[in-house]
Amino acid sequence: SIIRRQRQELKLLIAELKDRDTELNDMVAVHERHIQAWEDDRQKILTLAERCSLLTSELNERNAVIKSLTKKLKLLESQHNDSKLTLESTQQKFKELTQKVTDSSVHCQALEEKNQSLHCSILELSAKTGQLQAREQELLSILQLKDKALIETTDQISEVASRFKTLENALRTAKLDEFSCSRDHQDLKLTLDDIMCQINKMKDILSEKMKESSKNQEEISHLKQENGCLRSELILAVEEAQRKDQLYQFAKSKQVRIEKELSSLRQVCVKQQRDLHFLHVNFDSSQESRQ
Repeated sequence: SIIRRQRQELKLLIAELKDRDTELNDMVAVHERHIQAWEDDRQKILTLAERCSLLTSELNERNAVIKSLTKKLKLLESQHNDSKLTLESTQQKFKELTQKVTDSSVHCQALEEKNQSLHCSILELSAKTGQLQAREQELLSILQLKDKALIETTDQISEVASRFKTLENALRTAKLDEFSCSRDHQDLKLTLDDIMCQINKMKDILSEKMKESSKNQEEISHLKQENGCLRSELILAVEEAQRKDQLYQFAKSKQVRIEKELSSLRQVCVKQQRDLHFLHVNFDSSQESRQ
């Protein structure tokens, strides 16, 4: 009976040992699974740490790029402001040059009108001079006729001298004719002298008008040259303003591209910060689970 009881106890003990063995096997399996999970978590943590370091370095690089782009943006803004100021000064200079060109054009038009009026007056004086010259020729022809008549009268006087005694009355009449002819000759000479004086005066006036016209022509040519220079300067100023406008447009488009890149980089940085925060939360939760 003792042996049976001991066998029964041994059976019970063996059954209990089997139960304990199964429990220990289960505990070992659970422990192995925990160790494997811990190893997996450890590998994940290492990979996450490496990824975190890579993301941190990339974030530092992106921050450096953002700082450089911010500096470039400030430089572009300063250049944009300088180009605005230069454009305003160029526009002001363009307005001044335009006003100067209009003033010179008005002055040139006035001088051309004055030159036209002087040309008309010169034509009138030329016509008057022609009339005076024609009058001079007419008076010279009359004077030649009077000289011929005087020569004929002297011939008649020489012929009458031989017949002085018989033709005294004819001689007196001839002397009277000679006196009248000489008086007409003197009158004609005085008229001719007056006409010559008037012609000389007209020639002096005509020379003065011609000199004034040449001066006006020189001034008009000088103003035309100045107008051409001003127009060339105006064209150069317009071209410079167009180039500055193109540079401003290029800088503006570059600024828009940089702003787009900055916005995309900001979005990437925000996403990376979210991922980093999520990784930190996972890392903290994994540490808590390990503890």
